[in-house]
Amino acid sequence: MPPAKHFVEVDDREIQRGLTYFLLARSPEAESPTAMTNLELVSKILIGLVALTHIYILILEMFLWTKPTGLKTFRMSEVQAQTTKVLAANQGLYNGFLAAGLIWALVYPSAYFGRELALFFLGCVVVAALYGSHTVGKRIFFVQGLPALLAFLTTLFVSF
Repeated sequence: MPPAKHFVEVDDREIQRGLTYFLLARSPEAESPTAMTNLELVSKILIGLVALTHIYILILEMFLWTKPTGLKTFRMSEVQAQTTKVLAANQGLYNGFLAAGLIWALVYPSAYFGRELALFFLGCVVVAALYGSHTVGKRIFFVQGLPALLAFLTTLFVSF
């Protein structure tokens, strides 16, 4: 029995290309052969700085909480630090997840979806910083929230 005839000739490479774009949450129109713009570069640098900040916070909260660096940074006594050590390690882990999400956004192969990931995780950082500044101290907003907000706004206006 001869193979069935197709009404439209379709190249397998076109199907593969379309599937790749679909899987990467990207449309062919989103492809940009141009070099990275200055705003894109600033956005990526800010995202990287926010991620590094949260890696540093992870280290402080998980490993240095009861050490002199942690005591000084968080303005605690040794008794307070020992009492809250497990809670701080949990907080540190969550900060690590935020950093991991931001790094994932930076290295994701689809620039479009990477941008969406960055906006989501930066939004999480901003919300957490607003809550922390309200419940713990205003300093949290300036250390964590403001850089994340700047990165969020910069990323929002970049068309990857």
